[in-house]
Amino acid sequence: MFATLSDRLADTFKNLRGKGRLSEADIDATAREIRIALLEADVALPVVKEFVGAVKERARSEEVSGALNPAQQIIKIVHEELVAILGGETRRLRYAKSGPTVIMLAGLQGAGKTTLAAKLAHWLKEQDKTPMLVAADLQRPNAVQQLQVNGERVGVPVFAPEPGNGVGDPVGVARASIEEAKRKLHDVVIIDTAGRLGVDAELMKQAADIRDAVQPDEVLFVVDAMIGQDAVTTAQAFLDGVGYDGVVLTKLDGDARGGAALSIRSITGKPVMFASSGEKMTDFDLFHPDRMASRILDMGDMLTLIEQAEKAFDSEQSLKAAEKLATKGGFTLEDFLQQMMQIRKLGSMTKIMGMLPGMGQFRDQLENFDEREIDRIQAIIQSMTPAERDNPKIIDGSRRARIAKGSGRQVSDVNQLVDRFFEARKMMEQMARGGGVPGMPGMPGMPGLGGGKRAGAKQQAKGKKGKKRVSGNPAKAAQQKAAGKAAAADKAANPFGNPDGSRVDYEKAAEQLNLPKDFSQFLK
Repeated sequence: MFATLSDRLADTFKNLRGKGRLSEADIDATAREIRIALLEADVALPVVKEFVGAVKERARSEEVSGALNPAQQIIKIVHEELVAILGGETRRLRYAKSGPTVIMLAGLQGAGKTTLAAKLAHWLKEQDKTPMLVAADLQRPNAVQQLQVNGERVGVPVFAPEPGNGVGDPVGVARASIEEAKRKLHDVVIIDTAGRLGVDAELMKQAADIRDAVQPDEVLFVVDAMIGQDAVTTAQAFLDGVGYDGVVLTKLDGDARGGAALSIRSITGKPVMFASSGEKMTDFDLFHPDRMASRILDMGDMLTLIEQAEKAFDSEQSLKAAEKLATKGGFTLEDFLQQMMQIRKLGSMTKIMGMLPGMGQFRDQLENFDEREIDRIQAIIQSMTPAERDNPKIIDGSRRARIAKGSGRQVSDVNQLVDRFFEARKMMEQMARGGGVPGMPGMPGMPGLGGGKRAGAKQQAKGKKGKKRVSGNPAKAAQQKAAGKAAAADKAANPFGNPDGSRVDYEKAAEQLNLPKDFSQFLK
């Protein structure tokens, strides 16, 4: 969603690189570019003025003038100001001290309230809550049925005593839902109310009546992130007419320019609490201002990626895969397929890669990535026999032809997959044993990465063929020389001895040999 803003800011910061000190002209030019970037992203004008003013003021301070790298300091300032206008810190749900926690959803029609109600219920289930959905939108055609279908998808019961489609009393339904929740021991009630086509006085009053009847612990305003600056106007109208505690942004995966997310918090003073970014019921999470600011500045969002990975990955299976990587040739194509299937649980590869720092420069390639490529790889591996997956080295020409035919791919695709697997396995095994990435320079303090001068000295000492350091003490030096000569003589007398120079007990070794029967005939 913030692609345009991210690209514009990235270009602005590029112009600052290489400058040892920022002049007044540099600061003014940077502020002008930031202002244009924010206005193009559809951010409200008052917010833009406040943001740019804060950045300019801090940029002129000693904080930057004494910095070794002014460009990085400016990025730091912009990041901190973005976090501030997005809310500063993550706002979490307040739960009732006694009885069920009541959450009421309000917003314009088409903002995605009914779908979001089910997403919120699914998210609460993952937090070990027992939510209940309430169909209080009795105006929109089939709104009740839609909520029932979504509730069934996420495994959450729906309280729907009225058929809807213009029939029934939404205030009465909302009031009755609280008693139903108490009776069935639900600890959270999510009330889906009717949407408005605009700032409709009659429906605004209905929302206010539902609020008064159930006294919700949280009133959430659901807003479509794609409607731009109109989202701010609507948010202010709802705040005046009904009142709410937090905002939920939907359709963050659309082509919106992000102005709503950056404007609502500053204009209304109410925090963005949740964000919905896809069609799946799992595409929903808490809104973290610091993480969103990092995404805008192309710093990635590793924390969210880690949290999603912890949910999707089977820790026991991952541990087994790690253990196999520690042994040469232990990691098989079957293990690779299982790991790939776990990664798919995180969502699309484009979304996952977009959370990594610095991926903004590869946005075009990510957008053009064919998600079906993973399906093709899966088809090739599943067309192999168990023996071929365990030991890909046995896959010869005829086997490759059979696998290609079974998966509906070309032989070249099979060749490419097998070759890349061997390369990747070799690299992963080396990394698992602390050997680092082939072709990459050593890093200080890292085991196995040739780290620093000390490790380099050790490697040099190893490279010198058996050359030992001679003591500066003449007596010790003579002793070392004599010991060396004795070892050399022993080695010459016993060329088949142990590597450490000790003698081999051949009789004992012969007893331990497990030779096959009638082996003596080969010794004659």
